Amino acid sequence: MKISAIGGPRRVSLRARLTLTYGGLFLAAGLLLLGVTYGLFTQQLDRSGTRVLARVTTQQPPSGGDRTLLNVDGTPRAVPDTAKATAEIERLMRKQHDEYEAAATKSLVTQGSIALLVVAGIAAGFGWLIAGRVLAPLHRVTETARRIARAPAADRVLHERIALRGPHDEVRELADTFDTMVERLDRSFDGQRRFVANASHELRTPLTLGRALVEVAMHRKTASPDVLRLGEDLLQITSRHERLIGGLLLLARSENEITGRAPVDLADVVPHVAARTAPEAEQAGITVTTVPGEAMTSGDALLLERVVENLVENGIRHNSGPGGWVRVTSGTRDGRAVLEVANSGPPVPSYEVPGLFEPFRRLDGDRVVTAKGAGLGLSIVQSIVRAHDGDVTARPRPEGGLSVTVTLPAAPP
Repeated sequence: MKISAIGGPRRVSLRARLTLTYGGLFLAAGLLLLGVTYGLFTQQLDRSGTRVLARVTTQQPPSGGDRTLLNVDGTPRAVPDTAKATAEIERLMRKQHDEYEAAATKSLVTQGSIALLVVAGIAAGFGWLIAGRVLAPLHRVTETARRIARAPAADRVLHERIALRGPHDEVRELADTFDTMVERLDRSFDGQRRFVANASHELRTPLTLGRALVEVAMHRKTASPDVLRLGEDLLQITSRHERLIGGLLLLARSENEITGRAPVDLADVVPHVAARTAPEAEQAGITVTTVPGEAMTSGDALLLERVVENLVENGIRHNSGPGGWVRVTSGTRDGRAVLEVANSGPPVPSYEVPGLFEPFRRLDGDRVVTAKGAGLGLSIVQSIVRAHDGDVTARPRPEGGLSVTVTLPAAPP
């Protein structure tokens, strides 16, 4: 059942439906009882009227013709026949019986209907109160699920439990099942994040050691040109692995709770990131233009800065080469902070766009050491934006390249 309102259709709550059900069933039972009472009442009236009329008829003396009586002045006065008198009496009594029956029936129906409506309203009120008490545990389940679903970081909220107390009924069973599900999700997410973080930290140590050994070998005076070329290749491979591990660490961190939230203006972040990525853009022959507009939001400044940096680096590395461009704009739209990064480049099929936000997915499927990135840039962007209660979308440009739009909740300036 839906009710049309100014803001559109809205659902009727379970409590209201239960109340309507209680009231409707009570009203139907009352109408049935009133109908049975009305039938029995009219039947009893008919029987009583018939018995009275029969008694009057049987008690009259038999007809003996007209008799002559004298008036006071001595003139004769005719007395009507007894049968005619009985018929007249019967007619009058039936008329009075019908009037009495109509008045009694009207009184019964009118007053009974009013009493039924009053009692039905009282019953509906008690049904509303009882339904509220019965559904109170379900509201606890709903509120807990809503907090977990809407929280910007689920790892801390997943530690919350309903822990419903009371009889072991269906509602208690539902709450216990929900607690068990949340507990399993909590253990699964915590184990996954700990594994990624621990594995990344453990892999950093041998990479750092290998980089140090390669640099020591390259800086020897006796190092041959072959050793130098091999050292450069190894350093390039090591750098890529370090970027990959750093991306995994950042991805694991961005899925955690945003503990320190502060006002951040994307208009301040955009020029800073553009200046930091300028050497890479100059080396690739890419022109980076910025249009910073005020876009206040709230969150972790370092993570939001990484969002802009990843998008700009993605636009530089996946461009059409020398002569390409990257445009970064920020502003406010529909009460939300908006960041848009567009770049030139080769055409991007629209069916490939959703896969770009998955980890280790690249448009060309390149996974060799010469790949331009670790394949985590857009995944990290999406994870950070979702942790800030935002949304990120991408669409291919008709002329080639990609346009990525990030929307975040606005904060007061």
